[in-house]
Amino acid sequence: MRQSELFTKTSKTSPKDEEAVNAKLLIRGGFIRKMSAGVYSYLPLGFRVLEKINKIIREEMNAIGSQEMLMPALVAKEYWEKSHRWHTDIAYEFKSPFGEEFGLGWTHEEVISAIATGFISSYKDLPLAVYQIQTKFRAEPRAKSGLLRCREFLMKDLYSFHTDKEDLDRFYKKVINAYAKILKRLSIKANLTEASGGSFTKDFTHEFQVLSPVGEDTVIYCTACDFSQNKEIALVRRGYRCPKCDSEVKESPGIEAANVFRLGVRYSEPFDLKFTDKNGEKKLVVMGSYGIGPTRLMGILVELYNDAKGIQWPEAVAPYKIHLLAINKKADKVYERLKKAGVEVLYDDREVSAGEKFADSDLIGIPWRAVVSEKTGEKIELKKRGAVKSRLVSLDQLLKL
Repeated sequence: MRQSELFTKTSKTSPKDEEAVNAKLLIRGGFIRKMSAGVYSYLPLGFRVLEKINKIIREEMNAIGSQEMLMPALVAKEYWEKSHRWHTDIAYEFKSPFGEEFGLGWTHEEVISAIATGFISSYKDLPLAVYQIQTKFRAEPRAKSGLLRCREFLMKDLYSFHTDKEDLDRFYKKVINAYAKILKRLSIKANLTEASGGSFTKDFTHEFQVLSPVGEDTVIYCTACDFSQNKEIALVRRGYRCPKCDSEVKESPGIEAANVFRLGVRYSEPFDLKFTDKNGEKKLVVMGSYGIGPTRLMGILVELYNDAKGIQWPEAVAPYKIHLLAINKKADKVYERLKKAGVEVLYDDREVSAGEKFADSDLIGIPWRAVVSEKTGEKIELKKRGAVKSRLVSLDQLLKL
């Protein structure tokens, strides 16, 4: 992609109405555009990052046998009423011009339960798992954390259907392992944390919490083993000993990156979602719900990977692998060779100063910067984002990155 043709522009100054580092850098770098509080447009650079996150999520969801689908964001009142979740404080509710009442989907347990009644009737239909990556809406009063807390956001929500709790527990563990793989591939370190079920279930649930000073949750965790609990339900407090290994327990703010819930029959009961077992007896389907937010993950990545100059994207999600800069010399041949080799490259062919090109390159945060100039001759100056030193390489060496 030629940067002169890219549908975005960088900015030297941070937006005054944003507090979060992720929002400031993503807006300055031309990845997103703020439309209103908690609502953002994803420009071509940002969309490329988002699609790479989604690709990783899809691969791991498909690997555990779940199937992708898409449900409506516009959910009729009748579905919310069945589960007694109409008139919640985080939902957008309204009437259509025709007098019909709707709520914008902030979660889809009701919708998938209603759909499943048409496809699940026998134990032979189970287990079953389906997911979607879809825009969600939440009436968020504290939309001040950039992509970490939005009113409109992208969510991957997975729903599973089972004959009994034992089968649900087996799949529950599979999803936890899949989420751990997703976060590892994204270079995000997170603690598997016990939490309360909130409005979903009375049982303990699990969250993946990223320890960060900008987090709005509080996590109690062990310094030596994997013990971790959300402070809302924590059995111990900072300064106590770990109940698993007797080591020191600490407290830290955390950002919730993913969650898993055992729903049981909470939604199958009001929707009369039943199956016939091997003995011919009718039983309620046992369900699970599992969420991970691609847009929030994008915000987490920027919070974790940045410096005074800008963003430092991990290679797995960077919008491009190489940022090619032409300084007082055309680099068209290098650009064409990289493209032909299938390398993802952003070519800064703009007629601006070298200083501006270098500053924008650091801000955008593409993993490798390749500079072609009179100074480098037939060689190319290569530097990894965040590294102190650069080195001269040939085009063939650049192609082998």
